[in-house]
Amino acid sequence: VQLVESGGGLVQAGGSLRLSCVASGIIFRIHTMGWYRQVPGKQRELVAAIASDGTANYADSVKGRFTISRDNARNTVYLQMDSLKSEDTAVYYCAATFRRVDYWGQGTQVTVSS
Repeated sequence: VQLVESGGGLVQAGGSLRLSCVASGIIFRIHTMGWYRQVPGKQRELVAAIASDGTANYADSVKGRFTISRDNARNTVYLQMDSLKSEDTAVYYCAATFRRVDYWGQGTQVTVSS
């Protein structure tokens, strides 16, 4: 199983980034896909998740600014991040979950400068 994130980088506050995560080795369409983030010294937190039926949920801190989507044909999940704030700076991780079994990517750094 492999999850590979891309799309991170440095952006100014108010800007946008789109993260992508390509999965292999799993039946992608049956997994709930999630984006998490972590800053040093803090616990990893859920940013957004999208179920196999397309139902999405978001952390309160990103509602209205971030959008999660999935393309089952490409085994890819996306996180569109708009109106970025300095507090969005973190390492972002992709995760695939099915029946309490989780798989994780290696993470991609997002840095928002104020």
